[in-house]
Amino acid sequence: MVAFFMFCWAFFIMKYFIHDTNSRNDEKVTLLFIEFGYEGLGLFYSILEILAAQEKPVAEKVLKSQLKIKKRLEKQLQFMYKIEILSIRNGDVFNENILKFSGKYQIKKEKTREKVSEWRNKQKDIKNVTSYKNIRNNLKDNISKDNISKVNRDCEILINYSFDEFWNAYDKKVGDKTKLEKKWNNLTDDIRTKILFHIEKYKISQPVKKYRKNPEAYLNNKSWEDEIINNNNDGQDTETQQIAAKLANKYLNEEQ
Repeated sequence: MVAFFMFCWAFFIMKYFIHDTNSRNDEKVTLLFIEFGYEGLGLFYSILEILAAQEKPVAEKVLKSQLKIKKRLEKQLQFMYKIEILSIRNGDVFNENILKFSGKYQIKKEKTREKVSEWRNKQKDIKNVTSYKNIRNNLKDNISKDNISKVNRDCEILINYSFDEFWNAYDKKVGDKTKLEKKWNNLTDDIRTKILFHIEKYKISQPVKKYRKNPEAYLNNKSWEDEIINNNNDGQDTETQQIAAKLANKYLNEEQ
């Protein structure tokens, strides 16, 4: 269903979209593919990425500037409005499913923060007990064992993308997984999000797995900050063509 597909694409607050989701069987996505082929799908996915990153509607003129949407791609954008996989209101482009899911996630995230805050306040109350010496020792034991484990379990909910999502998306499973997972969990939500979106473009620019950096080198060198070099000389619709190429490879492999 198109709703499920759009939820999976959202970034920062939503689960990362793994490209083996069978979204091409959705009726509206199929209509877009029939009308404009892989280029239309690539433009659609690129727009979803931008909308999910902002977590709010994006001005149409900004969207067109970022994706270099001109006459040919303008027809595709208008078609998306027509079949209602995208919407526009007062000059702002948005996807209703992404906005709804974003609101639900923020509510869940806020509840988790409240749990952690409540636990911390309880610990402050314990510290204020008058029998300082005994309480101090007991408090140390409790914090280092049961209570720390509990708050760590609560805090794990706040991690937007799990290590397994990175591990599977990067698709070069070499190196010390335990060590890499610890490094991944120490990153910020924003950096984890940037990494997952950068990986897709990196894999397009380097489709041969053995020539990609090992996951450890990728993380240690902050490779998500590297610019993706594209050899396309016309300079137009570069990002759209990259995503379209990725999708074309995926669909061709499924059909074989």
